[in-house]
Order: sequence, then C-alpha cells, then structure tokens
Amino acid sequence: MSPPPSMSPPSSALAEALSRKGIHYGWVVVAATFLTMMVAASAVGAPGVLIGPLQKEFGWDLADISAAFALRLLLFGAVGPFAAALLNRFGVRKVSTLALIVIAAGVLGSFAMTELWQLFLFWGLVVGLGTGLTAMVLGATVATRWFVARRGLVLGLLSASVATGQVLFLPAFAALSEAWGWRPALGLLLAMLALAAVVVLLLVRERPADLGLPPFGAAEIQTEAPQEASLTSTLLTPIRVLGEASRSATFWILFGTFFICGATTNGLVQTHLIAICGDFGVAPVMAAGLLAAIGAFNFIGVIASGWLSDRFDSRWLLFWYYALRGLSLFYLPFTGFGFYELTLFAVFYGLDWLATVPPTVKLAAQRFGANATIVFGWIFFGHQIGAAVAAWGAGLTRSFYATYLPAFYAAGFICLIAAMAVFLIRRPQGDAEARAA
Repeated sequence: MSPPPSMSPPSSALAEALSRKGIHYGWVVVAATFLTMMVAASAVGAPGVLIGPLQKEFGWDLADISAAFALRLLLFGAVGPFAAALLNRFGVRKVSTLALIVIAAGVLGSFAMTELWQLFLFWGLVVGLGTGLTAMVLGATVATRWFVARRGLVLGLLSASVATGQVLFLPAFAALSEAWGWRPALGLLLAMLALAAVVVLLLVRERPADLGLPPFGAAEIQTEAPQEASLTSTLLTPIRVLGEASRSATFWILFGTFFICGATTNGLVQTHLIAICGDFGVAPVMAAGLLAAIGAFNFIGVIASGWLSDRFDSRWLLFWYYALRGLSLFYLPFTGFGFYELTLFAVFYGLDWLATVPPTVKLAAQRFGANATIVFGWIFFGHQIGAAVAAWGAGLTRSFYATYLPAFYAAGFICLIAAMAVFLIRRPQGDAEARAA
C-alpha cells in the first residue's frame, strides 16, 4: 500500500509535478549536485583569502601555510577514485552528506587552532578528505546515471560550480575577513555547508529508476542490482582499475595533461593570485573580485566547452584550451597589475579555467568504458598532484626570491607542453564514425 500523499518524500512529489510539466527530475538532481560541488569548491578556494590573515595573526611562514593548503589539494584528488567507488556502493546522497559534514568539521576545528600542525590537520587533512568526496567524480557519476543525452552539457554545468563558488562567495569571504576577521568569514562557509546538506537529503535520489523514470534522453527505464560488495572490496576496486588503466598510454597522457591543468589553476592562481596582487598593491577585496570575475567567465567557458565536446574532437579542444591558458599566464607579469590589464587577463584566462574537464571526461569515457568514472578519478588525482605541487612551489618561490613571477612563467611553459601532448592520443574510433555518418 502506497503512503498517503502527505507522507510522500519531497523528491517523489516534486518528480510527479515536474513530469506533468514535461521536465525531467534529473535536472533537480543536477541542481542539488551543483550546490554541493559549489560549496565544496568554496572550501577549496577559501584558503586564497586566508593566507594573509593567517600570516598576520600567527606569524607563520608563507611556505609553511602553502604546504598545508597543498596537502588539502592533494587529498582533494587522492580521494577521487575511492569516492567514485563509494558513490557506486553507497549512493550519491549518503556520500555527499558525509562529505559536507566532514568539511564542516574541519572548518569548525580551525576556529580554535593556534599551532601550525593544526592547520595541517584541519585544512590539510580533514577539509582535504571531505572535499575529495565531492570532487569532479561526483559530477561525472550524476551525469552518467541520469543523462544519456546532453551529458557534455551537464558535465559543463557541474564543472561550472567551481566558478560559481568563486563569483558568489570569495568576495564575501574577503570582505568579511577584512572587516571582522577570518573566523566570521568561515561562519558563512559553515552556513552554506548546512544548506547544501539539507538540499541533498531532501531532493537527491540515486537513479532515475527510483522514481520510475528512464535517464534523460533514453526510452526505457534502466535498473541495476544493488551492489553487495564489502567495504574492503569496494575500496580495492579503484586499485584494480588503476592497474588496468595504467597499461594504456591514453591514461598517462590524460593524467599528465591534467597534472598541468591543476598546477596552472587551483594550485597557482586560485591559491596565490590574491597574494601576488598584494605584492603589487592590489587590495585583497579587489583581488578576490578578480578571482570572482575569473569564475564568472569560467562559468561561460566551461558550459560552452561541454556543448563543444558533444560536437568536436576533444583533442583539438584541449589543444586550444592549454595553449591559450599558457599565453594568458605569460601575459600576467606584463600587465603591471593595472585595472584594465587585469580585467583582460580575467576574461582571457577565465574562459579557459576548467574548460578542460568535459573533453577530458569524454576521452576517458571513450577509452575506458564502464570503468571511466573511476579512471577519471585517478586522472583527477593527477590534476590535484599538480595543484599541490604548484601551491607549495609558488609559495616557496615567493619565500626564496621575494616574487611569484618565475612560477607564472613556468606555468605558461608547461601549458604549451600539454597543448602538444594531447595529439599523442589516438583519435577515438567513435568520434570518427560519428563524423562520417
């Protein structure tokens, strides 16, 4: 006997209402996932605002602070492959909620920290583990389960969550930090984490079949038997998949180029742009606004990239993305950090920020099939290794040479290497057949 309407889960009632209007519930799941990833991205980006206040309050060395934040970036990627396995075993709703709670625990613990090791514990280890559970593999899982058509667009939308977090919250973090200190600024992050957890619990369902729906773009309902594997077996699956994928040259090319992607985005620019702007007399709030502008243009760029990846050879897309990013990083030291020059950088660099995600996911899916989500988790680990190396290395460069500029020149150079490396990947057979049709 079915429950009375008043007792129906909110997701069931909403799904029925949307179905009558011809709207697939998958878009609601995308919206809830977007919010979760956006809040997690805000936690990943917040340290860019915290570097100056932490130096001022505790007197910690910039290289030491950068090392703690580099650990966060490293774990953000290292957890990815295992997050994919956990998502398959325990579901999106449970894993997302756990992730938000873990992030909140790390942020809350940092309110009372007084020693450098506590920064490593709360922001390096705890926040790193929590954000890793909501990394790009979460978006890839939702897109794969709920969408047959428009997957590239959905991946672009979910990748844009990072940009939206920058646009909406980094300037607010910077303003609150400057006016009342870094702790009240983190209070805003805690409120966002609580909101996201409530939305996930109320609205997220695991698969379209749970609501009697086919995936968007499919004609038939797709059912899957629940996984009964033990937790140990679940956690060993990514290791097995890595062993298989590591025999493929495509894997290592995607891993290497995504290493460069992470080094030249999250590691260098997201972590250190506010600090380098401070070296040239740009106020923290204005510098945070620059990051927000980069995020705004990235929102456009990554959605456009999703649309393009459904239509064009992903290798050519990656070539242009990495080449143009390299040129923009070479350009930054010559801007003089004037308003108009920085605006031009924000537009040019921002359109390219995470545009690499949809074509990289597509190439992984074409090559690795059923294991693509876990393989992409390992590729994303490469992204975060690059981010961690750059976050620490740029801080070290600043400590040794009193300037960040060598780090930006190096970043521009390796982007050009990535642009050429993508053509070592063979053209996917499916792409060639699709164009011939």
